[in-house]
Amino acid sequence: MTEIFVRKNKNKKEIALVENGILVEYYEEDNKQNRKEGNIYIGIVKDIIEGMQSAFVNIGTEKNSFIHLKDVLPKVDETKERLDTSINIKDAIKPNQKILVQVKKDSNDKKGARVSTHINLPSKYVVLMPNTDIVTISQKIEDKKEQERLIKLVRENLSKNNGAIIRTSAEGKEQEVIDDIKKIEAKWNKITGTNIDPNNNKPKLLYKSENILEKILMDLIENNIYRIIVNDKNEKEEIEKVLKENTEYKDIKIELKEKENIFDIYDIEKQIDKSKNRKVWLKCGGFITIDKTEALTAIDVNTGKYTGNKNLEQTIFKVNKEATVEIAKQIRLRDTGGIIIIDYIDMESKEDKDKIVEILKEELKKDRSKTQVEGFTKLDLMEMTRKHICSHKE
Repeated sequence: MTEIFVRKNKNKKEIALVENGILVEYYEEDNKQNRKEGNIYIGIVKDIIEGMQSAFVNIGTEKNSFIHLKDVLPKVDETKERLDTSINIKDAIKPNQKILVQVKKDSNDKKGARVSTHINLPSKYVVLMPNTDIVTISQKIEDKKEQERLIKLVRENLSKNNGAIIRTSAEGKEQEVIDDIKKIEAKWNKITGTNIDPNNNKPKLLYKSENILEKILMDLIENNIYRIIVNDKNEKEEIEKVLKENTEYKDIKIELKEKENIFDIYDIEKQIDKSKNRKVWLKCGGFITIDKTEALTAIDVNTGKYTGNKNLEQTIFKVNKEATVEIAKQIRLRDTGGIIIIDYIDMESKEDKDKIVEILKEELKKDRSKTQVEGFTKLDLMEMTRKHICSHKE
């Protein structure tokens, strides 16, 4: 049973996604901070930084945003092509040029937002990628025939110069996917067709992205969300508007509980507190530690109190296996993004290493974010990446 809890006070809004009483995702939104990730703007190119193959772009916010050459050039399928590094940024864009950009990562105290000309417009079954002919499919759809069917279906129904990422929710669907493509393309045409004034040389917001709750609803509608519980009347009314606009949400119940701490249900408060700990204990007695740096997130696996039996290899594998399940759970719960390095307890057996890789991939299927497991490096470190869902945690 999937439930969503929304607790709002003067300073922030908290959203907890709970499955069968277990907290699986948690987000905080600062009421004073205006989230911009996913927004689409007409930006004005300002300073070109040749040495970094980058430029600053004015999108009308307090700080100029930052764009790299790879986010200016036409999008390529990185699995088949490499970016032409001989191209200079000054030949790709010019100062005072107007460009259509999307915020990929929000600004913070030190940096402005990171933007790209590669637009991603998410819908229920596809993510539209305008101005490209690339069609890719979620790695979580593993059946080759289904992959081929969906790619063919999407290609046949996309308009010229549009590409798409086929989402996991499209598996087994046909007419629903076709209708979804028409819906999202109409949305894109409206964004670009009615808001752009060629004579206006000022930056402008063209499209405001969905908030976190709307993203959750879009991603998890197939999971049959049972109910949404809120503690604020105005918030309840806002959510009801969203639910009424989408017929797929008609069966979701919404409950208002103003006079109680809704996070006491299922001990959500305690589960949140535990999710902020650096050290996470495993049932077997081992533990993992999670440390975030500027460049990456490092996760270390330790045997802790677990001594196992006389077979050292079995003891190590048991801890590593249990740690793998917990790591997949924790990075989803903490919305960990970017490069993740896992330092497992050393395993001599290649078979055991392969099993750990497969277990990790299987557990990550529960995560609605995009993940990529690269496997063990020469130093026996597990390397993987994950795309964060909410930029405020980065």
